[in-house]
Amino acid sequence: MNQVRIHGAEYSLYNVFSHEFLFTIPYYQRPYSWTMENAGKLFDDLVGFMENEKDKSLDEMSPYFLGSLVLIKGPGPESIVLDGQQRLITLTILLSALRERVPNLGEELTQHLYEKENKIMGTPNRYRLTPRKQDIDFFKKYIQDEKGISSLQNIDEIKILETQRNIRDNALLFLEKLETLSGIDLELFVKILINQCFVVIVTTPDFASAYQIFSILNDRGLNLSLTDIMKADLIGEMSFENQEKYADKWVNAEELLGREMFQDLFSHIRMIYRRTKSKETVLKELRDYVRPDLQKDNPMEFIEEVILNNAAAFYMIKKGEFKSKTKADQVNSLFRWLNLINNFDWIPPAMVYLNKYNNDPEKLIRFFMDLERLASGLVILRASNNDRIERYGSLLKSIENGENLSVSNSPLQLNPQESQKILETLNGDLYPIRLSLSYILRRLDYAISEEKADHTDSIITVEHVLPQNPKSGSVWEKWFPTKELLEKYTYSLGNLVLLSRSKNSKAKNYDFETKKEKYFFSDERTTTFALTTMVMNENEWTPEVIDRRQRELIEVSKKLWRL
Repeated sequence: MNQVRIHGAEYSLYNVFSHEFLFTIPYYQRPYSWTMENAGKLFDDLVGFMENEKDKSLDEMSPYFLGSLVLIKGPGPESIVLDGQQRLITLTILLSALRERVPNLGEELTQHLYEKENKIMGTPNRYRLTPRKQDIDFFKKYIQDEKGISSLQNIDEIKILETQRNIRDNALLFLEKLETLSGIDLELFVKILINQCFVVIVTTPDFASAYQIFSILNDRGLNLSLTDIMKADLIGEMSFENQEKYADKWVNAEELLGREMFQDLFSHIRMIYRRTKSKETVLKELRDYVRPDLQKDNPMEFIEEVILNNAAAFYMIKKGEFKSKTKADQVNSLFRWLNLINNFDWIPPAMVYLNKYNNDPEKLIRFFMDLERLASGLVILRASNNDRIERYGSLLKSIENGENLSVSNSPLQLNPQESQKILETLNGDLYPIRLSLSYILRRLDYAISEEKADHTDSIITVEHVLPQNPKSGSVWEKWFPTKELLEKYTYSLGNLVLLSRSKNSKAKNYDFETKKEKYFFSDERTTTFALTTMVMNENEWTPEVIDRRQRELIEVSKKLWRL
């Protein structure tokens, strides 16, 4: 039996970007995600190394280690990159930027980007690195081919992918940083980068052994995400003819959601199947509890049913993009409200229900009205993370079992004790739930305005009409002469209004009449908040006025959340 050989050796960048290697980023790799922060740190570290070594000859300089690469590679130069694409792409961008800034070394630098066509041999340009299929043409045109990098500034951002924005941003960053170096330092920088910077390349001829190395390096701290590992696990097990198809589907879902939301998706999927607080790593629980049978025996079906279906539901929920011939606006409005709640534990049951009943808008409206009621109630009750997870876990089980979610003992419904406790909380000192007050007041304001108010502005703050620290000698001292009265009413529901952030800065501790003027009679547009506009009808702001307003808002709360 032939033994699989694993080979490891160090290479300078002169050899890395040469005829010895033709790097290809496989379908199942993650998108290029290095930001300007990552690229900037690499550049600054390299310049720092140059400054420390510049008084030495190249032969006397210490080597600079850039990390390791894991490749699937046979005897020829063709190399599939299993780990290290972020550095390879970033270094290629840096070489391109250097070619632009050091034109007298342009020919030599181009050789490290691509081997030029040979008209006698009839061979085309042979590029040292081929990125993911979605980025190949962009990368050739703007990074590898001459003069392309100089036109990056003029690209329409709307027309390029997130990965291409990262490529563009890092290229422009390198061009800007290289301008700060003198001509002598630029040439020295090139020589050091090419000759004194090294990587360790580990090669093996098959995927199984390469992935084993990849996994070991990951356990030792390389910055690889769970989605990268899941993708390698699933797509690496497929036949070659299916790899490209499902890699494209995976990448499209990741591009649709964005990398951060795509990572969140897997945590929500874990919760859908596990229904409890995570006890181990998310990756381990995904492998052990999320259809392990499909992961092993039919990874294509797993990607379709588990990942892509849930990705589509997650996108609709987060972006308010549910589509239907009827009631779509009402469903999306409920999604927008739920997304303003300051936790995301409600998302897994929302995804499951949306996938199950996406052809029945009436059912969706009833469910998401109740889910918003439950989520709001748990926020007002200051339910702990464990309590929320337990409640939503029970709800997930009820949805899967097809139970009636409208009955009083359903986990979707607030019980009488919870409803009573919510009312008591809203009728008391709201300081303990101050982080949720913006949401609560927005919901009440929307109800008071008969669902006409615009709450799409994210810059909205909560303001106290009776200030927290009234000035000495002000009218507030007349209306609230004791410390006890101040403490009782400052954080009461009846004393709170909504303001844009710009107006909030003007409110300060003015007397009541001045406050009203600053709220409404400035050069800015009149407030659209019904809660705030109502204050204009008051001539004074006494405990009696706040009590009356409090009773009115409690009645609105009862009707809104069926308390």
